[in-house]
Amino acid sequence: MIEAILASGLAIGAVYALVAITYNVMYATSRVLSFTSGQLAMLGGVFGALFIDTLHFPLILGFVATLLACMAVGVVTEVIVVRPVLAKLEQHLYVFSTLAFALMIQQLTAIEWSTDPVPFPRLFGIGNGGITDEKFWLPILACVLAVLALELLYRHTLVGCAFLAISEDNFAARALGLPERNLRILSYALAGAIGGLAGFAGGELLLAFFANGPLLTFYGFIPAALGGIGSNRGALIGGLALGVYQQAINFIIGGTFSAIAVFAAFIIVLLIVPQGLFGSVEGRRV
Repeated sequence: MIEAILASGLAIGAVYALVAITYNVMYATSRVLSFTSGQLAMLGGVFGALFIDTLHFPLILGFVATLLACMAVGVVTEVIVVRPVLAKLEQHLYVFSTLAFALMIQQLTAIEWSTDPVPFPRLFGIGNGGITDEKFWLPILACVLAVLALELLYRHTLVGCAFLAISEDNFAARALGLPERNLRILSYALAGAIGGLAGFAGGELLLAFFANGPLLTFYGFIPAALGGIGSNRGALIGGLALGVYQQAINFIIGGTFSAIAVFAAFIIVLLIVPQGLFGSVEGRRV
């Protein structure tokens, strides 16, 4: 039982972590927590099944097409949902604009795709349903590679350094001549790719289902908050811990109370550490 809890928990936790990183990448350049993050992961599963199973794309081509489609959704989110809000004084309105756009994505997916869960294609055919099955280790591998790639991007490229500069102080970054709008568009495209990767890598586990969006939006936000908004390493650890905790509760007392247990743990941790386990306390400007 412990092996099953760890296998399923780490796999679903890796998907949550990727969604949390999607939140972080969008937040870094806009200070907006976009509630389309879970929908991007849902679209990763839907587009993957569409391109590979329905349109019979080769695996690599289907994977690239999925990421490009999700990147396009990410860019559209920035242009028509986030940018107009950032131009207003009431910037907190992004809560409503991103939530409304997320609901639009969900309903359009239900209309154009299906309201029933659709099996995701087997990608490599490795494993026979046990704990060594690809549906368990593939999301973990994708999550680890995504975190490492982001670390390399942020620490060793000019674009990554520009992202970090804007996330630290967007006013100073603009004063230095950094193209904030272009960098924000690029970050939303990157977030779309990460969200698409989450849905694609976790497709065999979660299926291609339009209703995955709200669940991933919620369960992806938890590790982002627990790890500290903006901390990808915190999102990774928080996501894996959340997945194992959730699956353990499912095995021990059943799925009915798992959401309550997750809520309770979430509230307790944030009451003790409001900035998250790996977050930093920001100084207040006066």
